[in-house]
This record gives sequence, C-alpha cells and structure tokens, in this order.
Amino acid sequence: MTVPVNPAHPARGTSLRRCSRTACGRSAVTTLTYVYADQTAVLGPLATFAEPHAYDLCEEHSERLSAPRGWEVVRLAREVDTGPSNDDLLALADAVREAAAPRAPEPIADPWGQETGREVKRRGHLRVLTSDD
Repeated sequence: MTVPVNPAHPARGTSLRRCSRTACGRSAVTTLTYVYADQTAVLGPLATFAEPHAYDLCEEHSERLSAPRGWEVVRLAREVDTGPSNDDLLALADAVREAAAPRAPEPIADPWGQETGREVKRRGHLRVLTSDD
C-alpha cells in the first residue's frame, strides 16, 4: 500500500509498510516469498496486501538477499509507476467529453410491441384503448 499521491506531502509515494528485517525501519519496496516445493525464493514487487507467509524488504535488504544452499533466487522486475501515460489522459478526456455532451431524448418504446388500439380515455397514468377491429 502506498501513501495517496499528494504533491503537498513531503513523503509522497513512500510505502506505509516497513522492512521485515529486525531493527530495520526503512520502507518496504519488495516482497519475498518462498516456494518450498521448488526450493525457490521469489523476490518481486511489493505485494498489494501484507501476507502472513511473505516478507516485505527495503531496497538494501532486497539487494543483499541470499537464499539457502541449493535454493534458487528469482528476482522479478519491479514495476515503476510513472503515472498515467498520454494515451490514458487522452482516453479520460474523451470519456469526459462524451459524458458531458448533450444527448437527444430517446423515444419511449412500447414494451409490448406495436400499439394496435386507439386511446379513448385516460385516468392518471392509465389509458383505455379500443380496438380498431
């Protein structure tokens, strides 16, 4: 989880979660999980939610990570959040323009098909129709 983006906030974009290593108070940037069946340690981007069997690590501890003898370390590329792309901004602008554009009123369709009779009397929202047959 990250702090909401607020330009006035000095620690903008920093993680609220801390490194799992003892006595380390730095912000976590990666999550370490173990796949015991494959003897693999997987170091990837910071997980969305804190998991009980995963370890959040800071930059320094994630760089110095070593696995037990015979184990493989898989380092997944961290996602760099660069913000919205130009395509995202253009799509958002188009959606706003479309939502703000005035629309022509749509005719109300008869839910039971074509009306075959002619209206003779009306009381409130009820109509009395006669058949032309």
